Amino acid sequence: MASLLGTSSTAILACRRFSSSSPSFPPSISVQNHGKKCYGGIGFQTKRGRSAWHLAVTNVATDINSVEQAQKLASKESQRPVYPFAAIVGQDEMKLCLLLNVIDPKIGGVMIMGDRGTGKSTTVRSLVDLLPEIEVVAGDPYNSDPKDPESMGVEVRERVIKGEQVPVVSTKINMVDLPLGATEDRVCGTIDIEKALTEGVKAFEPGLLAKANRGILYVDEVNLLDDHLVDVLLDSAASGWNTVEREGISISHPARFILIGSGNPEEGELRPQLLDRFGMHAQVGTVRDAELRVKIVEERSRFDKDPKEFRDSYIAEQEKLQQQISSARSNLSSVQINQDLKVKISKVCAELNVDGLRGDIVSNRAAKALAALKGRDNVTAEDIATVIPNCLRHRLRKDPLESIDSGLLIIEKFYEVFS
Repeated sequence: MASLLGTSSTAILACRRFSSSSPSFPPSISVQNHGKKCYGGIGFQTKRGRSAWHLAVTNVATDINSVEQAQKLASKESQRPVYPFAAIVGQDEMKLCLLLNVIDPKIGGVMIMGDRGTGKSTTVRSLVDLLPEIEVVAGDPYNSDPKDPESMGVEVRERVIKGEQVPVVSTKINMVDLPLGATEDRVCGTIDIEKALTEGVKAFEPGLLAKANRGILYVDEVNLLDDHLVDVLLDSAASGWNTVEREGISISHPARFILIGSGNPEEGELRPQLLDRFGMHAQVGTVRDAELRVKIVEERSRFDKDPKEFRDSYIAEQEKLQQQISSARSNLSSVQINQDLKVKISKVCAELNVDGLRGDIVSNRAAKALAALKGRDNVTAEDIATVIPNCLRHRLRKDPLESIDSGLLIIEKFYEVFS
């Protein structure tokens, strides 16, 4: 029964044909053909037709909060252990980019490119423990924001417009993995054509983009992703909505997510259109310091030997980082950036011939997020110097004859303008 009802507040069970002389119902459900009975807080209404009994659920009065808590606990116990973010040795540039995107999701995600075996996937997946909680409409497959109409699914928005009170629960920000072999139907969602034609109902089965709304969509080896899936991601990232068109039926839902991708540049370049959709770009290199390499190997061995004990040893650091992120998110709106600094950021972008204005916007947002992370209300030139290479590196036009690294080129131009 629970699997049929899910978490929705109203549901209809498929009609079932019973013998008119002696209808047989499950022993736990008491049904009469002239009234209502309550079972577990659910009211059932029965109607008798000519040759069939019709069973319909008219109201579901379940305790959503307790169900959500039970689901969270069960999923937390069953999931495989994740390497703690605080235990990652080195790779400060990558970690900073990820943290800034958690503080301000409007930065637009991060692209992580580097050598194989440098902990790219491990670091991204370790971010799960640090993700803050957000308020969502209970039972909604799109994680609709109860306060922001732009992040609501169509059904939830209609209920809000009618003045209905929607149930709200707190849940952690989702991190959704997009496998390279995923089909377009699984990513975008699919429409049940048979049900649409027979019952006249738009029955939509949400995909990964729906699950990632208001969360994080992670694509490992993003430079190997099929072109048709890249097109889907580009469309959703540009509009913030996913539209499924099939057999004359159109269904749209919000799909605003932080796009995180990782890959090895030796395996192929990324399309410039998709690369531009990533707010920041982190370059990861292999650690050359022998002592650091030994420390990484020892830490990994400890984790493989006893993941629970290893995670427990980093609980204090993880909680401190969580509080720091939570505080930065709440103080972000009060952080100010001086007009003179804004002009200088745009001057750097203009002199580097950066196409479009995304570089300016992201640099401003990332600098403010860094100031919030450090607990300050004002952005300094040092904050901008820290983030601007990551915001502009992937937006520069590539010159095959240029030997200097694009990040160093940006730093040189920064000091030239900010001097």
